[in-house]
Amino acid sequence: MKQALRKDLETTLGSFLVKDLTEPHFDPNWHFHPHYQLFLVEQGIGTRFIGDSIKPFGPGDLVMLGPDLPHLWRSDKPYFDPNSGLTTRGLVVYFTDDCLGTGFFDRPEMHRVRLLLDGSRRGLSWSGATHDKAVQALRELVAQPPTFRRVLSLLSLLDELSLTSDTELITSATYTNPMKPADADESSASSQAYRRMQAVHTYVLTHFHEPIRLETVADLAGLSPSSFCRYFKARTNKTFVDFVSEVRIGHACKLLINSSLTITDVCYDSGFRTLSNFNRQFRDVTGQTPSQYLRSMQSV
Repeated sequence: MKQALRKDLETTLGSFLVKDLTEPHFDPNWHFHPHYQLFLVEQGIGTRFIGDSIKPFGPGDLVMLGPDLPHLWRSDKPYFDPNSGLTTRGLVVYFTDDCLGTGFFDRPEMHRVRLLLDGSRRGLSWSGATHDKAVQALRELVAQPPTFRRVLSLLSLLDELSLTSDTELITSATYTNPMKPADADESSASSQAYRRMQAVHTYVLTHFHEPIRLETVADLAGLSPSSFCRYFKARTNKTFVDFVSEVRIGHACKLLINSSLTITDVCYDSGFRTLSNFNRQFRDVTGQTPSQYLRSMQSV
């Protein structure tokens, strides 16, 4: 059965939806929805895709996404093994612009929160003291019943996030969200084409350790290699080659931090054929060599 590209997240229990998600792995489908989303990873590791951004994720990863921004938290391969005993857990809040009434977030008193909501259309993350306070506030909010106090807790959390300066935009400055209203229609050509992109994502995330032939991936999308390259660039704001490289580098970053493998072993385990190419692409993506990156992570 095909997974819906656009998620329906309606609730009759309150003005917004709060979930404590505990599953063997996070939803593996590249998707979008018309809600704002606050999401905290409590347990699990993998690769996070938001718009044109590809980053490793782990416990403590906290982001806010605006409506219709395509995203995916792809758990690492061991989480898909039914015998692994591994579990992921995330806390999430979904809400809409009109969850508290039409025009509520456009009132003068909500000006800074409105700026926060507008900024979330490129994806937002936080660090430092703001991150720690927001994580605690989100945990408390998720534990509350759907009462007026929970509404106040959400507004207080949004206010806290709107007042800080240690906010990082997730997507690039040149990113343009490719999602259109027609993409919500499963029968539309754009929706069908975007579902083909899901197949491409799944293939790359499953086979990035191996050589990946452009012809194979283009065939998955039902396009010629040249047409696929143009389509992929228009949809993701990056070339397919860059996408594969970033997926491999994201995996390499996790191995450098969480394993005792040598840099050479990390190179080959991440799908690179030569150490020189690995070092060059690692520096292109992260701005550091693998050894510099490892030292910087060990000093945190």
